[in-house]
Amino acid sequence: MKRVSFLVLPLLFLIAGCAHHVSPVPSLSSSPASFQLPQVMFAFNSEESILDSAEVLPTSGSGSESDQENLNGMPSLKPSPEDAGNAGNEKAGQKENSPNEEEAGEEKEITIADPVEPFNRAMFQFNDKLYFWALKPVARGYNKVIPEPARISVKNFFTNLSFPIRFVSRLLQADFSGAAAEFGRFAVNTIWGVGGLFDPSSSQQLNIAKGDADIGQTLGVYGLGQGFYLVWPILGPSSARDSVGLAANYFLYPVSYISPLYASFGVKVYEEVNDASLRIGDYEFLKEAAIDPYIALRDAYAQYRQKMVEARKGKPEPPKPGGVR
Repeated sequence: MKRVSFLVLPLLFLIAGCAHHVSPVPSLSSSPASFQLPQVMFAFNSEESILDSAEVLPTSGSGSESDQENLNGMPSLKPSPEDAGNAGNEKAGQKENSPNEEEAGEEKEITIADPVEPFNRAMFQFNDKLYFWALKPVARGYNKVIPEPARISVKNFFTNLSFPIRFVSRLLQADFSGAAAEFGRFAVNTIWGVGGLFDPSSSQQLNIAKGDADIGQTLGVYGLGQGFYLVWPILGPSSARDSVGLAANYFLYPVSYISPLYASFGVKVYEEVNDASLRIGDYEFLKEAAIDPYIALRDAYAQYRQKMVEARKGKPEPPKPGGVR
């Protein structure tokens, strides 16, 4: 055993010494947050940029000039002092500009507080089971019975019916041109679109722009933050701010005034089933792509709502309440 150990120890030292001379191989794992879920869902270009950077990795220059002559079959070309100086200036300029370019290319990470995560996760599990056990089977059966053009017409009808929510929100945001566009779309689709079943306002002749606005977005435009994250049973993801908006949207939605109450609830259930039949597979894709679907949905919701608010920044700012500047 001693003789074997004397033979093994030098061999180990030789292997360890050779390992230090191996040229380093750049790894993709050092890329910051390359496989984090929000980037997987919203910034597929980040992975493409990682692959692009891997394709243009510099080759190692550990070999001597004679070795390069033997390998390439031609003498190596030495850069002149002027070229070397120019190359150094270019590299220095790239180093100076790279931080600014990176800062300009980076998107601001949007997060939301989650102090009631145990409750939210329980509601997430409830809604998840409700989707797979009830909503999805019904939507798939409805999908087989009702053709897609008819289901799209039903969606157009309910979108046209929710006109008061968008119209009032535009007015509160002081977006009078957007409010006029919403009123024009409602009038055209109601009269020439057979009560909103069709969407002639989006035709090439009229081309009245679509918009999406609600009271929660309006509160964000006035500077109210999202607050903390909330998951409501059946209603799904929300926030403290958007929960207030949901209550206001309820009173602006004409379906809420259908009597008796169970009839109004039935209409809303039918609306949800019709919408689900047009987007079967979206939720499944999110779950398959996510390590933690709860966090994925939370981050996706926070980013989506924040981008809705930021999309209004270019519009005229609404007046501040109480004359606050």
